[in-house]
Amino acid sequence: MAHIVIAGGGIGGLATALSLARHGHRATVLERSDTFAEIGAGIQLGPNAFHALDRLGVGDGVRERAVFIDELRFMDGTTDEMVTSMELTGTYRERFGNPYAVVHRGDLYQPLLAACQASDSVELVAGAAVGRYEQSPDRITAHTEDGRTFTGAVLVGADGIRSTVRAQMLDDGGPRVSGHTIYRSVIPIDKVPEELRWNTVTLWAGPKWHFVHYIIGGGEFLNLAATRDDGATEAVAGRPAERSHVLGQFPDLGATARRLLELGEGWREWVLCDRDPVDAWTDRRAVLTGDAAHPMLQYAAQGACQALEDAVVLGDLLEGVRSDDVMQHLEKFNAARRARTNRTQLVARRIGHELYHPAGEEALARNSMLSAFSQEQLHDEVAWLHGDREFTRGGVEEWEV
Repeated sequence: MAHIVIAGGGIGGLATALSLARHGHRATVLERSDTFAEIGAGIQLGPNAFHALDRLGVGDGVRERAVFIDELRFMDGTTDEMVTSMELTGTYRERFGNPYAVVHRGDLYQPLLAACQASDSVELVAGAAVGRYEQSPDRITAHTEDGRTFTGAVLVGADGIRSTVRAQMLDDGGPRVSGHTIYRSVIPIDKVPEELRWNTVTLWAGPKWHFVHYIIGGGEFLNLAATRDDGATEAVAGRPAERSHVLGQFPDLGATARRLLELGEGWREWVLCDRDPVDAWTDRRAVLTGDAAHPMLQYAAQGACQALEDAVVLGDLLEGVRSDDVMQHLEKFNAARRARTNRTQLVARRIGHELYHPAGEEALARNSMLSAFSQEQLHDEVAWLHGDREFTRGGVEEWEV
């Protein structure tokens, strides 16, 4: 059994701790915040996420609060017309072995937290921001910003897109600012007219903007997320936004989508960031996972899903491994995951540019292309991502959008 230190107590960090504990190791999770909690709104979970959650023993706990979606709808946001819809029941579930669902981030986080709290092999330490690490041939030590040290056989950097572990390991600067601003709101479902309470993830695409909404919280809330390609150059996270400002960013929105957007209240805004894919996430006894390794834009709805996959694969590869042998297994983890996550990062960027934000003739061509797909063809397009149970495939070919 090895002692493994994890920087970051978010979804990826807790999933990693749980995976390692289930494979016989001891994990200490160092969380920057004073409490272990997950902020944010809705999140989409493909079948691949449920494959991972089941492996971690918390799939049923997440399912209890999940909303299982019937279809993904792609709408022309300026005309209110449906372009295409991908069915997520029947043959989709049979083919991919699990459902597609949406949850509040807290409803994903809490089962992971509860499982870690119940494990004798997981120690949770709040108020412990990792500032740097140092290592010798047989150990690695995380130094927190308040002067404490935590030593183990491995340090996992699961500390997000602005990871301090990554900063020391790769020294590659800050995240790439996408130029896209997203406005988010969560409202009680009783404020939504019954005829608009669709059991779908619905996306309205327009010129340099798109708007997504779906029900979360076991059916109690509607999650709204409206994104504008506005050329923003400064990273912003969770800043309050005036309702009038948000509504003014989407003047071309069609009538039905406008009704939904106008329901929003308590809006907050983020400027989306990601990073370019890299091939190396290891430094001897240090390894990166999740957003620290491969942060991606939300457009493929895979950020948390890929972090969960990372956790499962890392646990599998470290099963039965002694402290002396961990470095080569961390390199195997890196090799196993990079093609899949690199591809997902780049696909997420392309989706935003080529599917969600075209205008004019490009938008008409997109609509024509998507509307021609059969259900089987739509499922084929996502099979590499949604249906993968091995979490290591990905290839180098490009997805045709």
